[in-house]
Amino acid sequence: MNFRNEIVSFLIIAFLSVTATSQVSESSVAESDVKIEKKKKKKKRNKKVRLPNIDLSHWKVTLPVTNEKGKPYNIEPPEILDFANNEIAKPYMYIDSTKGSIVFHSMPTDSKTANTKYTRSELREQMVPGNNNVNWTFADGAYMKGKISMEETSRDSNGKYHRTIIMQIHGRLTNEQRDLIGEDDNNAPPILKIYWDKGKIRVKTKVLKNLNATYEEMLHDDAWDDDEGFNFEQKVDFRKFVLEVKISDGKMVIVLNGNEYKVYEGIHIKKWGVFENYFKAGNYFQSRDKGAYSKVNIYELEVSH
Repeated sequence: MNFRNEIVSFLIIAFLSVTATSQVSESSVAESDVKIEKKKKKKKRNKKVRLPNIDLSHWKVTLPVTNEKGKPYNIEPPEILDFANNEIAKPYMYIDSTKGSIVFHSMPTDSKTANTKYTRSELREQMVPGNNNVNWTFADGAYMKGKISMEETSRDSNGKYHRTIIMQIHGRLTNEQRDLIGEDDNNAPPILKIYWDKGKIRVKTKVLKNLNATYEEMLHDDAWDDDEGFNFEQKVDFRKFVLEVKISDGKMVIVLNGNEYKVYEGIHIKKWGVFENYFKAGNYFQSRDKGAYSKVNIYELEVSH
């Protein structure tokens, strides 16, 4: 009898033990499922849409595609504010919501502006939206800051990356100056070109050939020559970098990442004060090689006067 009772007791204990283990196992599986589900939800939440911090209400864009008249295609304010829905613009200027940038894509095409052989996907400042005739002088002062990166670019036949201009200050003749020297447009030379050049930032400006030139003589393109250029020490490669351009009367300062400076001041910059100017930013691609291209990201862009 005692032996039978011992067997029954053993079976009951074994049953209870198996049931408890099963419940613990089921509980662990359930908790594991919950954790996995939470991780999935967390991952989904982390996929945020990032938008560039750029107010386009005072910019127009020139794209590397021609309009119905065979000239470069431009989008001015307010239409540029809806560029993301413009079918013509989409291949050349579009938002990358994973990076939070506007991508400016350029390559050799037949869409060339006056006095150049290169094409561009580039913004042009308009102090008064839709009007190219209101600009600023060095005496007025100006400031531009941009957060930029080179997304990708092709290489030449020697394996070197093609370069592109990412920021500019372009000179402009007033209507009176244009008429004075008998020009048929308001174009003047660029006083500043900032290049992405093989992973470095390169700066070029203008120098007056004859320091004794008269006011009228200074208004001609051929009165000015390129300087020898300047390379910043830092190599940015395909990483983000910040450029600042600070303009005051007779002075131009370029700043890379807040810690490296190039200052231009003196007689040449002072003489440049005869011109009006405007800022440019984007991708002014410097190659006509077949199949060449580059894509530039602009994350932030601000201008003040």
